[in-house]
Order: sequence, then C-alpha cells, then structure tokens
Amino acid sequence: MSEPATLRSATLPSASQPFRHAVRVYWEDTDAGGVVFYANYLKYFERARTEWLRSLGVQQQALREATGAMFLVTDTALRYKQPARLDDALQITVVVDDFRPASMKLSQQAWRGETLLCEGEIRIGCVDATSLRPCRIPTQITALFT
Repeated sequence: MSEPATLRSATLPSASQPFRHAVRVYWEDTDAGGVVFYANYLKYFERARTEWLRSLGVQQQALREATGAMFLVTDTALRYKQPARLDDALQITVVVDDFRPASMKLSQQAWRGETLLCEGEIRIGCVDATSLRPCRIPTQITALFT
C-alpha cells in the first residue's frame, strides 16, 4: 500500500478562484438525443470534488481508514442551461459557499469554454463510516483552511 499524500495547506476555492477539473464528454455520457444525459452532470461534479480534495492531499479511502469518517451528498439542486455534446471538453468548477463543522455547501458549474452549461448547489456531509451518523469533519481537513 502506498503512503498517503502529504496534506497541503490551502484556501477554500471561491468565486474569484474556483477549483477547476477538466472532463471530456464520451459516447457513454450521452442520451439518444446526442447530448449529455442530465444525471451525468452529478458524476462530473463528484469527480471534480474528489480531485479538489486529492489536490490537497486528501484521499477519501485513506481518510476513511485513518479517521472512520467519510463524505456523502446530503442535498443537490441543479439548473441546466445549455446541452453538452459528444467530445466536448468541459471545465467543472468547485466553490465552497459554506464550511461548517460537519458539512460543506458547494457551488459547482460545468463550462464549455465561456458557455455555462449546468450549475448546482451540493451539500456534502461528514459521517461516521460505520453508523452513517453525522460527525465533525476531521481536523486534518479543517486545519487545511485555517
């Protein structure tokens, strides 16, 4: 087993400096109309959140093993503006709107160049991996932002 990455101090991604993650639209992402199936934006947003944490040195499986805590989505709201299509190169952004002891509210967007395709608000809760009861976000993560 490889050693976990060293945690890096950071600032929360903001509207002026969002975290960005590139994704490509593949055939499997599209529906019969040739556009990205609406639920796949949730997958793109999940990947961007995971890569944001990974960029800080937080690997979710290692976090679970070390602390017994894990993140899960507790609430979502998406607005679809324009369709993405096969082979489009997208940028998925993450902005932290609210950071609480046991949860984060994130704004996420999917962009194709300068065109906003989808935007959403996602609440992520921290829970005990065994009981699935809410718990505080581990200090090694909160310490990144203080």
